[in-house]
Amino acid sequence: MPDGLRPGQLAAAAGVNQQTLRYYERRGLLAEPARTPGGHRTYPAEAVTLLRAIKTAQRLGFSLAEVAELLDTGRPALRRRAEPSLPERARVKLAEVEGRIAELTTVADTLRAALSAGCADLVECAETAQCPLPSADPVAR
Repeated sequence: MPDGLRPGQLAAAAGVNQQTLRYYERRGLLAEPARTPGGHRTYPAEAVTLLRAIKTAQRLGFSLAEVAELLDTGRPALRRRAEPSLPERARVKLAEVEGRIAELTTVADTLRAALSAGCADLVECAETAQCPLPSADPVAR
């Protein structure tokens, strides 16, 4: 019997479910596992680290497509074209995250202003000069 982890063991060790393993296999993020003579799937111990890296990248805002590209950049034999390195991709992702933070900060500030202004009804508030809520089609007041 080949050494390795069964799907349930791998999933538990990596903090994912077994369906995630199969999904990652279909997406090319996780290699097809070896099989025992009885047909049971077994994964190498290194798959735990790989799965944890994938989940970490997702928590950092990378899509699975981006994760696949990041994994390819770490495996020179798999490179199909010159991919940006992790630091380059991290800088781009950081700029995206900071942009979203700025947008959400504006939304939070506007909601605080609406609460402070006592806006109880969207339409009534929009008709007042002190309404802090932005209008998609601003009208002169």
